[in-house]
Amino acid sequence: MSLTRLGRLGQKSSVLFLCDMQEKFRHNIAFFPQIVSVASRLLQAGKMLDIPVIVTEQYPKGLGPTVPELGADGIKKYSKTCFTMMIPEVEKELQSFPERRSVILCGIEAQACITLCYQFPFQSTTLDLLQKGFDVHVVADACSSRSQVDRLMALSRIKQSGAFLTTSEGVILQLLQDSSHPKFKQVQKLIIEPAPDSGLLSLF
Repeated sequence: MSLTRLGRLGQKSSVLFLCDMQEKFRHNIAFFPQIVSVASRLLQAGKMLDIPVIVTEQYPKGLGPTVPELGADGIKKYSKTCFTMMIPEVEKELQSFPERRSVILCGIEAQACITLCYQFPFQSTTLDLLQKGFDVHVVADACSSRSQVDRLMALSRIKQSGAFLTTSEGVILQLLQDSSHPKFKQVQKLIIEPAPDSGLLSLF
């Protein structure tokens, strides 16, 4: 078994993807405040650990900008209309750090831009990344949808496809790896309080 399929995360091998957490979704996505709060926690950890961050916005002219509470001010936003984050501009940015082959994925909607369960064309951030040989870690407590049925089935589809389901705290601890990490005390402050409960009922 290759190390990639073990699902290891490392500070120097990971990229954080934040998908479409925008104003117009605020009142339609289940547990939106909790999802954004968890994603913000991961973004803060990513900044502390010098992990590259990629942020997309789905048709921002109609759906508005990324919500301010995410804390992504100053980070380039990639505009898109398709149901995948893997647009040419994002692929080009990924090529600038070829040693990073693990993607930590958060955002909305779980059944659309994170992974498509049944829709065509079969565009999906998770599936596109897997097809290109990336190791994909979908943060279950940082992904949501309008429908919890869609959300649960999307996470099931992700698992079937070979991506890894994880949690925000699990990701942060994997990135640190050791309590002797020089940034441990700083990052630890982000997880002293448990992540907000998104209400996700597990199928697993």
